Amino acid sequence: MPKFLLTSFDTWQPHQKSNSSDDLLARISQIKSWPYSLTFLRKLPVDAEQAAILAIAKINELQPDTIICGGMAESRQKLTVESCACCDNNILQTAVNLADLIADLPTIKISNDAGKFVCESLYYAVLKHLADSQLSTKCIFVHVPILTAENTDQILADFSLVIRRLARDETNK
Repeated sequence: MPKFLLTSFDTWQPHQKSNSSDDLLARISQIKSWPYSLTFLRKLPVDAEQAAILAIAKINELQPDTIICGGMAESRQKLTVESCACCDNNILQTAVNLADLIADLPTIKISNDAGKFVCESLYYAVLKHLADSQLSTKCIFVHVPILTAENTDQILADFSLVIRRLARDETNK
């Protein structure tokens, strides 16, 4: 059974009632029919160092097959899967074939800019940890737009398909 670690962030602005990445994970956690092991590390602090420490500790404890980190992107209209993370002049790419992963999913696009904030910092730290530890764990980062009555069902459906496709890839190794 493929093991997943899914992360989300807490809010960081006074006007935010919730973080859409955490709202999405809350909905995913309510689905009881998953044939995979899903572990949730929700509401990470919006602090680059602390978020990385907590996530890497959970990775070392759980040893997941796949990690899906999530963050909120208030200005985006679609789910965006980040191709890479940068730190100084270093760029780390996800090993996941994103074009195959999101093929035919209407609410998801690929992004090459993880935001230069705590989201990119976490993604970089996790990708670096996986590389440094020589782990074959797959990792993607997904930015989640604000969830609304109009988009939530489709985003939930497409995000669920991403999980299924990543699990399928894991079981076909």
